[in-house]
Parts: sequence; structure tokens; C-alpha cells
Amino acid sequence: MSILVQKFGGTSLSTPQARELVIKHIRRELDNGYQLVVVVSAMGRKGEPYATDTLLDWVSQNGNALPSRERDLLLCCGEIISAATLCSLLEDEGITSTVLTGAQAGFVTDDQYGNARIKDVRPERIVKELETHQVVVVTGFQGQTETGDFTTLGRGGSDTSATALGAALRAEMVDIYTDVNGILTADPRIVEDAKPLSVVSYAEICNMAQYGAKVIHPRAVEIAMQAHVPVRVRSTFSEDEGTLVTQPEGFRDVQLGFMDRYVTGIAYVSNVTQITVECENEGDNLQLRVFKAMAENSISVDFINVTPTGAVYTVFDHDSEKAIRVLQELGFRPKSLSGCAKVSVIGGGINGVPGIMAKIVESLSEQNIQILQSADSNTTIWVLVKKEDMVQSLRALHAKFELHR
Repeated sequence: MSILVQKFGGTSLSTPQARELVIKHIRRELDNGYQLVVVVSAMGRKGEPYATDTLLDWVSQNGNALPSRERDLLLCCGEIISAATLCSLLEDEGITSTVLTGAQAGFVTDDQYGNARIKDVRPERIVKELETHQVVVVTGFQGQTETGDFTTLGRGGSDTSATALGAALRAEMVDIYTDVNGILTADPRIVEDAKPLSVVSYAEICNMAQYGAKVIHPRAVEIAMQAHVPVRVRSTFSEDEGTLVTQPEGFRDVQLGFMDRYVTGIAYVSNVTQITVECENEGDNLQLRVFKAMAENSISVDFINVTPTGAVYTVFDHDSEKAIRVLQELGFRPKSLSGCAKVSVIGGGINGVPGIMAKIVESLSEQNIQILQSADSNTTIWVLVKKEDMVQSLRALHAKFELHR
């Protein structure tokens, strides 16, 4: 029998009505003949009793001094409650199930508490439990060190758990269930005519996830891509099949011409500051000094342009004062522009196609929007604009590339 991995997020488990729909999705796939491994997140969102952010708030209200190892131990409780709740409901429906923690499911991680990396997945226990149970429920977001300490995988960790299990079990598919119906061409809160995508490539969704689309974590997609495991992003609240994430060659099975679609979607990251540092003395190794200083002060840098005479890059607004202070202490006189937004034009078909950048410039020029900086890769072109121009930029680019069609 083929194995299917299903992952249900916090909103999919937060109410009795939502949990009924989760059981409906599980029963449908059992009827389709799959062996099921179901990965769960903690129930609900911040403010709800068992959500991860609620547990973090509890720590802050009670000394706020919990060491990182013990913090991970606490945070694992949310997924354990979700898994036990779902197991009880499945058994009540006559569906045999069992619960495994991340450790019992075979996740071995390093000891970077709060953001552990997976070193190995040893799924033998899951395979054995599938011999006697219809469903194995696994707590997402967690694993354990070689010495047996609980760890958590950081934000998006349950997505990562699901695709890592899909790879280890050689699953036919990984279904990521959330509260939206797949991947759209843009944020529907900003672009009203954003269109659902039936299929995207791993590379496209990685870029969309990194630059604004919060539906699936890019770490999870990278694991699926390396293992060639297809992923579907689906809604718990719909029977629609959502968005298939696969290799470009897999597009032939979908009614969509891959190379005819140069641009797949538009994404964004807001609240960033542009920093410009210029050389005052030749040969002072400015670039090394600047970026080494940023790393030593744990300041994340992005959108990097390096020239022989200096460097331009962005940091998040909340890091900008610290970054400027660090540079000044090194003797530099940096310039900064806060309140910017990074807008991304993403598409697996843009590589080597003339005219894409011209369309971007034309689209923004028509709206009198200034491009502060640009960069590109095989699948993405980025432009930096002022935050007040972000919404109009997204709408203009979406229209220019006819993504509403």
C-alpha cells in the first residue's frame, strides 16, 4: 500500500467543526487505499489555550527565564495535546490510530534548541505501527538529540516534519492542509483578482515562501525537492485539491503549459531598511568588514549588491538602528532608508527570456514608482520600493503579467 503523509495546521485543529473536517479528509484517503501518517501542529493561534505562542506568553508571565532546553520541552506539549486529541476522535470513529512523538517517530536533531536542524529520520517505528493501525499520528515541530533531549524545529517546523517523513517513508504525496485553498498568484488581501495556482515548481514555491507567501515553509519545500516527493497545499475547509508542488516535468500531467507561463506570482517582504556603505579609502576591504560585522552582531542581511567601491543591502527595520551603530563604530558613514519593501516577481520560465525586466520597469514607471534597487536569479527578479508604493507595485505587476487570467 502507498503511504500518504497529511499535515494539519493549528487552525485545522482549533475547533470541533474543523476537527470533524480533518477526520473527513483522513477517512477519504483511507477509503482511497492509503496508509496514513498524519502530522499535527499545536491547536489554534496566539491566545488560544494550547497554541505555541500562548505557551511562550506563559513563560514570559512566569519569570521569563526558562533555559532554551527547558523551553523546548514545554513547547512540545502543544503538539502532544493535538495528537492525543485527534487519536481519541479517530478511535471514536472506529479508525484505529496511535500517537508517536517526534522522537518516537525517528527525528534525530542537533542541539540548537528552538531552531534545531534534522540530522536523520529513522522511521522504522512508524512502519511497524502501520502494520496494526490505520493511522499513525505524529507530533510535528519536534525531535530529539542523540542524548534524548526534546528539541523544536523553529517556525514552520510541522511542515518540515511532514516533508521529512514523506522523504524518509518514500511517500506518494505529502498533503499540507491549512486555512487557505492552495497557493495564489499574489496576496488576496492586496490583489483582489489573485488567482489560485493548480501547479508550481519547487523552486517557485521556495521563492514565494521566502518572500511573503506564508502557506508553507521554504525549509519543508527544499526537503521535498531533494527527495522528489510531490506536495499538495490544500484547505481543510474544502474538497478542492489545491496547489501541486512538483518538478517542472511533472507539469505535463496538469493542464498547464509550464514554459508558456513566464511569471507565476508576485510576493513581498515589507518593513526593511536599505543601507549603503561606500569606500573612503581604497583597499580597506570594506565588504569583508561590513558583512563580518553584521554576522558577528546577528543581523540578517538581504538584497545584497556589492561593487568595487562599496555595498548596498537591506536589514529588517527592527535591526536598522543596531546595524547603523555597528557600522559607525567601524568608522563608516552609512546612509539608510527605512520603510522599504522588497517586491518579488517569481517564475520558473523567466530565465533567459528577454523583456521581463523591461516589463517590470515599464509597469512601475507607469505608476511613478521609483525602483531603489534590483537583483535577479534564475526564477526571481526583486525590486526594492518605498513601503508606501508596495501595494500599488504588487497590483501593477500582477496586471502587467496578466496573472489574473
